[in-house]
Amino acid sequence: MKKKHAERRWTVMLVPHGSGSSRAVEVSQTVVKALVGIGGVVALLFLVLGGTALSRGVNVTRSRALERENQLLASEIQRMRERLVGLRDTLNVFGEREQALRLLAGLSPIDRDVQQAGIGGPSGQWFERDSLAAAGPNGQQALAARIDMDQLTRRANILVHSLNEAYDSASSQRSRYAAMPSIMPTKGWLTSAFARERVHPILHLARPHEGIDVSAPMGMEIDAPAAGVITQVSWVEGYGNMLTIDHGYGLVTRYAHCSKILVVRGQRVKRGQPIAKVGSTGLSTGPHLHYEVWVNGRPVDPMKYVLPDAIVD
Repeated sequence: MKKKHAERRWTVMLVPHGSGSSRAVEVSQTVVKALVGIGGVVALLFLVLGGTALSRGVNVTRSRALERENQLLASEIQRMRERLVGLRDTLNVFGEREQALRLLAGLSPIDRDVQQAGIGGPSGQWFERDSLAAAGPNGQQALAARIDMDQLTRRANILVHSLNEAYDSASSQRSRYAAMPSIMPTKGWLTSAFARERVHPILHLARPHEGIDVSAPMGMEIDAPAAGVITQVSWVEGYGNMLTIDHGYGLVTRYAHCSKILVVRGQRVKRGQPIAKVGSTGLSTGPHLHYEVWVNGRPVDPMKYVLPDAIVD
């Protein structure tokens, strides 16, 4: 039989710093191995616990950072929705102006059903919709903001298209606006309105009154109510000194009883340009302007063309 080797042993000397005797401790190989194993386990345990604590600290820090980011995003989404409300109000104002511009441009107002094309939920499908709806309060706020933005975008597109249409129409009718007798030719008081029949103040006969009479001081300026060409300057029985302006588009205006005429036949005039002075020539009971508007050869009430705000050339 083989002889068993004796277990290796170590002696550890313990020497005190002060006075006292040294001690020798004998340790076997088995004990050393046990101590090393225990130390390794303890070290591993500390590493695991330290890593867990560190990971938890990182997670807490990250969670707090995400919470702050969510708060910032929520605040920003809220501010954006508030601004969208202001933008909606602005578009409503533009919508009212757009309707007025369409009328001035000779276009029909946009039908209410067409205007409502800018209102309602988002058209089509977009994959973020369900995700945002399920993403909590912030996601729902973001979804609402997205819907609002889609609404306003469609409404803005409708307004842009309509305003472009009105602009194109207005540009093409610019010369027609210039020809519209939109202002009163002189300052004064309306003493006789347009009528199919009235008793003449001098002849005492019932006859049509194809214009209006405006009483004004002798010599008050008479201005052209629109751009046009002087086609007649003459003395007309009953009307005295009279002039006629052809504005084009079938529009003709006449001015009677003038004390003085400031233009000549063939002259081109602009709206607001002085053309004559108030007088009392012809059959007249006092200084006044007899003013007529003819459309395609037929007399019409001049007051139908007078606008509250003058069209500026």
